[in-house]
Amino acid sequence: MEDTAAIAEHQPSAKEIRLVIAASSAGTVFEWYDFFIYGTLAYILKDAFYDVDNETLGLLLVWSTFAVGFAFRPIGAILFGYLGDKLGRKYTFLVTVTLMGVATAGVGLIPTVETAGIAAPIIVICLRIIQGLALGGEYGGAAIYVAEHAPPEKRGFYTSFIQASVVGGFVLSILVVLACRALIPEEDFVAWGWRIPFLLSIILLGISLWMRLKLSESPVFKAMKAAGKMAGNPFVESFTYPGNKKRIFIALFGITGVLTTIWYTAFFSSLSFLRGPMRMEQGLVEWILLIAGSLSMAFYVIVGKWSDRVGRKKPIIIGALGALALLFPVFWAMGSLANPGLAQASTDNPVVVSGQQCTTDPFAELAGAQQSDCGKILEALTANGVRYTIAEADTLGLAVNGEPLPIGADWLDSGTARSEGIIAALTPYGFDFERQSPPFASILGIIGLLLVLGVLSALTYGSVAALLTEMFPAQIRYSSMSIPYHIGAGYLGGFLPLISSIIVARTGDIYSGIWYTWVVVAFGVAVAWWGLKDGPPTDFADDPA
Repeated sequence: MEDTAAIAEHQPSAKEIRLVIAASSAGTVFEWYDFFIYGTLAYILKDAFYDVDNETLGLLLVWSTFAVGFAFRPIGAILFGYLGDKLGRKYTFLVTVTLMGVATAGVGLIPTVETAGIAAPIIVICLRIIQGLALGGEYGGAAIYVAEHAPPEKRGFYTSFIQASVVGGFVLSILVVLACRALIPEEDFVAWGWRIPFLLSIILLGISLWMRLKLSESPVFKAMKAAGKMAGNPFVESFTYPGNKKRIFIALFGITGVLTTIWYTAFFSSLSFLRGPMRMEQGLVEWILLIAGSLSMAFYVIVGKWSDRVGRKKPIIIGALGALALLFPVFWAMGSLANPGLAQASTDNPVVVSGQQCTTDPFAELAGAQQSDCGKILEALTANGVRYTIAEADTLGLAVNGEPLPIGADWLDSGTARSEGIIAALTPYGFDFERQSPPFASILGIIGLLLVLGVLSALTYGSVAALLTEMFPAQIRYSSMSIPYHIGAGYLGGFLPLISSIIVARTGDIYSGIWYTWVVVAFGVAVAWWGLKDGPPTDFADDPA
């Protein structure tokens, strides 16, 4: 095969291989740090950039802006995929990491909504667009660069460090936030200290550029260029090359759709779940995610190496089926360990809301409309992690275990008063709304459950860089793998926090957002079962798929 011949002609030394993996992985860590720091600080950014008296709406607006970056990832994949296939792997991902670093630092310089008004969220959105474009070109470049340096029998192992680096970016974002919180008083951190993790991006950018400038071009790309086998238009040829449409479909739904929804559920959904409705101490949640994320990184390398022996399909199928079986039980168990009083009270003292138009519309305020009175009560219950059932009635009512509760006169006019009033009314019935610091055994249990999610993510993600590299021909590889990867990661995964939050807001069930992940994974595992090849890994060959 062409790839094997090109790699064999230039046998990288052990030192070169270490540099290739280290520089590519470090750049990936830093670039994903830049992207994830926004999500890690979402609970502060909702007040810094959005002026709304509604906690649920504020978070939804933050997740909407988060999703904007993902929405532009496919465009970045097309643009930088084209450049990567035409100009080379190395220089393309030098550009992407520079764009990401500059845009992230820019977020740390934006004035708040209190100072700049509507200009603040507009600037944030523009910077998120730049981040999305950059990230659309980063992953494909780093993954291909390592894969094209690796001998075929070690391709899964070498590229698994790129996969682990994505988690590394998330872990680094939490580590930096914890360090800042330790050095800066909480009040100051909320007021201005949150900017420091964004500004730190400039230092990380300098380190990443220094490392990547030491690299030479991929041997496969150099051989392809010397042989005059470059693609004329990589984007067009990605859809006209024989069998590529099927490969792109499989890569989009059978690979990326599965891995990205499991990944974001494992890390971002759990972060929001524990910090939000479970009301755990902010710092404790960050420490738990830091430990679980750091430990889970090893699983990606283990799975990548395993896939070199058993093939790429088996780990993905096992991980996807495991997710379908375990996602709900894992989150139910985390809820019971994180805030047992809240979980038990919901069972012992069921909450019933009665009235008319009992549906929530979290975006009503933005549209200039009024949410129904019943919808306001439902929204406040959901924001505080309280399950409820709805009963049709002519008048608005709230009852706990059959006992009616008085609805305060100011509940319907102020989101703050409504939330505080509901907390005060439900606390005597065993609902615990204090910030939680569970016992050590429960904390270990939560970390263990997060590691279960980490293993599921590793199974579906650890071998993917090698698999996508092997699925597509070298002359259009950057474009062909980046397009489905970033459409899947950008839309199916990037919109997951927003879509899940809307599902929870509309149903009142804090676990209902997991259904989004379940459905995407269920469809994806069917596609992967049908479309992925069994057996040991093989280089790309011109066949129907």
